[in-house]
Parts: sequence; structure tokens; C-alpha cells
Amino acid sequence: PAWCPVNPPPHIAHHVAGRADRAAPRPLQDVGAESVPNLRRRRRTHGASASVLTLVLALALVATACGGSGHHPSTAATRPSTIAATVPSTTVPATTTTPVTTTVTTTRATTTTRRAAPASTTTAPPSTAARPNGGGLQGVTIVVDPGHNGANGAHPAEINRPVDAGGFQKPCNTTGTAEGAATESAVNLQMAFRLKAALEALGARVVLTRADNAGWGPCIDQRGLLARQVGAAALVSLHADGAGSGQHGFHVIHPGAVPGYTDGIVEPSSRLATLARDRLVAAGLQPSNYVGQGGLIERTDLGTLNRAGVPAIMLEAGNMHDPGDLGLVTGATGQDRVAHALADALSAMLHR
Repeated sequence: PAWCPVNPPPHIAHHVAGRADRAAPRPLQDVGAESVPNLRRRRRTHGASASVLTLVLALALVATACGGSGHHPSTAATRPSTIAATVPSTTVPATTTTPVTTTVTTTRATTTTRRAAPASTTTAPPSTAARPNGGGLQGVTIVVDPGHNGANGAHPAEINRPVDAGGFQKPCNTTGTAEGAATESAVNLQMAFRLKAALEALGARVVLTRADNAGWGPCIDQRGLLARQVGAAALVSLHADGAGSGQHGFHVIHPGAVPGYTDGIVEPSSRLATLARDRLVAAGLQPSNYVGQGGLIERTDLGTLNRAGVPAIMLEAGNMHDPGDLGLVTGATGQDRVAHALADALSAMLHR
């Protein structure tokens, strides 16, 4: 208590005083012939001893009432326990640090998890979520051929070299058409990338005959032969036409009978072409008004199809000299429609 070091409360003081008053000297022994002065000295000494004893008892009572205050020498024994009580309080921050660290780690894991969700949703094109034919091209390899190449025109000797196009000779490649700043080779590659993404979303393995628009070739025979080399189940060659004014719409080409080259692929190629035509029409594209029948045509003069050895088709997605078709084949929306229509057709044909 606050009063202990200085002034004890009245009841303790009174108790101490009473003890002092009641303390009487012990009876003196027979002093015999001792003189009166000596007797008086002995009485004074005995009285002083009694007073000292009384004072010690009084101090002990005060110490008991104070509970061993730090102001009394006897409290030194309690200091170690006081420090021990203080030590846990100093270690509390260290103890609480562990939950904080755990919370941070949990937050990062949650962020990482949230973050895993946006990366996966942006990979697949928007319309691949709808799979009218059930999807399922796992384990299927498909070759996608973006026709021509951006530097073909700068390599005339190379692209004019004759190659085997199916029992007859044709130039290695051509430059393709163009309208203003839009080139067919660039359009073909853009559509190829979109088709690749749509097919991969369905589980297919996609091999491109070219991955940029800066070179020349490959030659038409090598484009077709690649399908055999990689064990593809089908080949799709992408093009845009360069027809006259007033002519518009798409058409799908499939190979006819070329003995020794297209044996065994004519009928499945025709089926794949029909599926592609139907999906393109369902996507809102118009069949050609200037070539083929209802958007389909069979040809035997195309080296890429003749040399494929697997079901193969070639799409002329539209006439780049027609304003409507040009907008479709150069715009992202039109290219997506083409890509997903072809992916649906391949899924229907090759679904496992």
C-alpha cells in the first residue's frame, strides 16, 4: 500500500504503541550486595534491550501489513519473481509475430490463387465456351496452313521453282492478293492464329506451316507433306481470294481424285468441307456467288491438298476486293467467326 514506506495507518501505529507500552522488563536477578548505581545501570540496560525488541516486533508487523514492499530490505527476495513476470510481457510481440507472418503468407497464397483464375480465362477465345459438338480433340494433331508468305514477292527465283503438285509441276508458291495496305499473307496468318487458339482450347495439338509473315515459302508440296510428317488427322489451308468486282462470299475447296496422291482422302475431305461450309453459314457468312455450288468446290490442281495424305480442305474466306468481305477477313470479329466455325467442323469430324 502507498502508506507503508512512510506513515503506517493509525490502527497499525496504535497497535505498535500498545506493544511498546505493554512490554515490561523481565524480573531482575538478585543483585545481592550490588550498589544502587550499579542496579540503576542494569535496569537502564535491560529497559533499552526491551525497547529494541519491541521496535523489531513493531517493524515486523508493519512489514507483514505492507506485503513485502520494495522499500524494505526483505523484499529483495521477491525481485526475481517480479522479473520473471515481466519477461513474458516483453515476449508477447515475438509471440504475436508468428500469427502476423502466417496471415501474410495466407494472403499471398490467396492472391496467387486469384491470380491463377484470370490467366486461364484469357487464353481461350470467347466463343470456345460453347461447344455445340461436345468438343474433345485431345490427342488429335491438326495442321493449319496460312497460305503464302510476306516476303514471297522478294524471292521470285525461290517461289517460282517448280515442285510436284500431285503428278504435275507447279511453282513453289505465289505472292497472294492484296487490297490497299491489307495483304492476303497477313490476313491468312491472323486467321491461322485464331484457329490455332480455338483448336487448342478443344484439346488439339496444332502445327502451323509458318509462324510469321517475314519469310518466303514453304512450297506448296512441303505444306501438304507436313501433315503426314507430324501424323496429323487433318489439314486446313487458309486463304482470301482476289476476285472481281461484285463477287463475294466464301468457298471451301476439297481435293478430287488424283491417283497415287489423294487415294483414301477424297471422301473424308468432302465431308470435312461440307461440315466447314455448314458451320460458316451458321456463323453468318455468305457462300460464294461466283464459284462452286453452295460454297463448295472440288479441285485436283492444288499441290497442298494433293500432297497432304490426310483429309484436307482449303478455305477462301472472302473476296478481298469486295468491301464487305474485306471488312470480314481483316476484322477481329470476322476472323473469330471463321476460326470457331472451322474448329467446330473439325471437332464434329474428328471428335474422340
